[in-house]
Amino acid sequence: MKKYKKRDEAYPSDLTDVQWEEIKPLFSGMREYKWPKRELMDAVLYFVKTGCQWRHLPHDFPPYSTVHSFYRRARKNGLWDTILEHLVEKTRKDAGRSANPTYALIDSQSVKTTSASEERGIDGGKKQKEENGI
Repeated sequence: MKKYKKRDEAYPSDLTDVQWEEIKPLFSGMREYKWPKRELMDAVLYFVKTGCQWRHLPHDFPPYSTVHSFYRRARKNGLWDTILEHLVEKTRKDAGRSANPTYALIDSQSVKTTSASEERGIDGGKKQKEENGI
C-alpha cells in the first residue's frame, strides 16, 4: 500500500486534515489496497466538483479506473449514505440541535396529481391538446 503523501499543491476540492479525521472512522473494517482511502476520496471529490470525465482525472490521483471502482463500490454498499448521515448529524449537533430532525417539509409544487393528466393527451401530428383522448 502506498503511504499517503500530500501533493505539492492541493486542489480546492481536497479534504482538509480535520475533515478527513471526521470521516476516517467510517472506513474502518475496509480492506486497504494499493491506494489510501483519503487519496481515493480526494479524487472522487475532484471529479464531483469539476464535473470532468473519469478519464480526465489529473495524473497525481490514482488511476481513473481505480477511483471509479472505489466510487461505485462505496455507492452500492451504502458508504456515501453513511458519510452524509454522519455529517448531517454532526452539523446539527454542532449547531446545538437534535441529531435527528423532528419535522419534515414537502414543497407542494414538487408533488403533482396525475388524475388530471389521464384525461388529456397530446396528438403530436395535430400539435394541439386532445380532450378525453379524442
